[in-house]
Amino acid sequence: MVKINGRDENAAGMTIEEYLKKTDYDPKRIAVERNGEIVPKATYNNVTLCDGDSVEIVSFVGGG
Repeated sequence: MVKINGRDENAAGMTIEEYLKKTDYDPKRIAVERNGEIVPKATYNNVTLCDGDSVEIVSFVGGG
């Protein structure tokens, strides 16, 4: 299990890109942190989520 935004998800073995494709997140408008480190967008297809990982996905919201 992978903890994503505080919830246990069955995402171990998936890349970040694969996980994001099955969600409503827009990869252009988010930042992903895995185990306390920011994951560069260019590596989303290379970073595989593992059991015990902790992931935070933050959406950017425009406004004024």
